[in-house]
Amino acid sequence: MGTPHSLDLNSGILRLPQYLPDATFGQVRNLSAEQTAASGMEAVVMNTFHLMQKPGASTVKSLGGLHTMSGWKKAIFTDSGGFQAYSLIRQNARYGSMTDNGIVFIPEDSKRKYQLTPEKCIQLQMGFDANVIFCLDDCTHIDDPLEEQEKSVARTINWARRCRDEFDRLTDEKQSQKAERPKLFGVVQGGQSDALRKRCAEALLEIGFDGYGYGGWPLDAESNLVADMLALLRELIPTDYVIHALGIGHPPFIARCTAMGYGIFDSAMPTRDARHGRLYTFKKQVPPQAMVKDDTWFGYVYVNDKRHYKTSKPIEEACDCPTCEKYSLGYLRHLFKLNDGLFYQLATLHNLHFMARLMEKLTDVLP
Repeated sequence: MGTPHSLDLNSGILRLPQYLPDATFGQVRNLSAEQTAASGMEAVVMNTFHLMQKPGASTVKSLGGLHTMSGWKKAIFTDSGGFQAYSLIRQNARYGSMTDNGIVFIPEDSKRKYQLTPEKCIQLQMGFDANVIFCLDDCTHIDDPLEEQEKSVARTINWARRCRDEFDRLTDEKQSQKAERPKLFGVVQGGQSDALRKRCAEALLEIGFDGYGYGGWPLDAESNLVADMLALLRELIPTDYVIHALGIGHPPFIARCTAMGYGIFDSAMPTRDARHGRLYTFKKQVPPQAMVKDDTWFGYVYVNDKRHYKTSKPIEEACDCPTCEKYSLGYLRHLFKLNDGLFYQLATLHNLHFMARLMEKLTDVLP
């Protein structure tokens, strides 16, 4: 049996593979919901950790939930907030602590203390009206010592069980039909340990979720994809489940993970690269299966390069995004040098449309 090529959500059918742009505070930076949809995106991921602070859960609810508030009519995934809290605390312990009961954190620009428990994590995401929600997990770096990875796995399993219980309690309380409920994903931790990944995966499968995510930083110290761990997890999870490669957005890495059987990806990289003048292109056309083994199909156009000063051609002549159809690379460079907001909009549109084109090409690569 092959891996799923679609995910049936309460918002409709989501075709796979699919890349989700980062819409941290309820929007993809520099784009309206209509522009994001026009770029070819079918779903976005929003950030529980940030939304619970700004504008706050009660404000999101009063504005009708994330779909109504943001104007985005398609699928919304909300992450648990675990990775963001971990990143904050890892940088500086004064920002909070990880406990067996959850995460306590104090944002850099605030004196208010927040507590994110597994139950609170599910309550927030259900209140946001997301279509796919994630269990709270104890995220680690891939190179953290075995003792930390063991602690992370124990917490992640415990928190996943509590998230499952809270999700079931809330859905039973609402008496919602199964088709109306959001999907609940568990996140598998374990660092670089085969045994810990296996322990975590088997425990989460026993608890039971609609899908699973690869947890932890997906790159090693040299920024290489931890392909062996990603492949192991796909082997551990039965093929009829969708797996989300959390935090993976580099196009060649997406190609490799799609071939392994990963169907969903998210990252801030494509939109961040756009803002910094790194524009994505297909340097050459190769068969989709060849994209898995050969990275030379992918390239960047650096808009600030002096040689683009009077270039009248688009970023990529084969691209049919609104930016490439109407604007020259020379004009985009002009806008970039002016630090004009129009550049960020046009560049983001292009990079997201590139990702949509990539997903289309990789459809036949997904096993």
